[in-house]
Amino acid sequence: MSRSTLVEWAGRIGFALQPLADRLAWHLLQGSTLDVDETPVAPLDPGGGKTRKAYLWAYRSNDLEPGPRIIVFNYQVGCSGRHARHFLQNWQGHLLVDDYAGYKALFSATALSCIELGCWAHARRKFFDLHQANASGMAWEALQHISAVYAIEAETVGRIGGSAGRLG
Repeated sequence: MSRSTLVEWAGRIGFALQPLADRLAWHLLQGSTLDVDETPVAPLDPGGGKTRKAYLWAYRSNDLEPGPRIIVFNYQVGCSGRHARHFLQNWQGHLLVDDYAGYKALFSATALSCIELGCWAHARRKFFDLHQANASGMAWEALQHISAVYAIEAETVGRIGGSAGRLG
């Protein structure tokens, strides 16, 4: 089967499924707490025979809110924070993100629509690196406190069901 036939079929399927993707995004944005993360992907650059850099943005519903668990992926050719701002548009709520600077505009004093929730895994990594670099006692103590929070989270998730952590 020719590549052009496969590409045409994929395009038609994508077009036919777009209303479903739009409806899932609408349901996702009804929640008051979302997780978001972006990850690089390497699609083939048409005609060039090489790959280029693009990003798959993942928006995930919160396990503690009622309703089905939803993850919506948004493919973009860049990692600019404008992609998250465009996807979220007028959405208001709590947004769990890593410390990527592209999200900062969502939490600015002028935006006031999103409240930042920081990712423990990213915070923990900074303390871990500090402790590894110079055996910092304060960093070690912070790691112990974070471990205690992780234990409480695991126990709580076990009681209510669901999964802990960012984006699966």
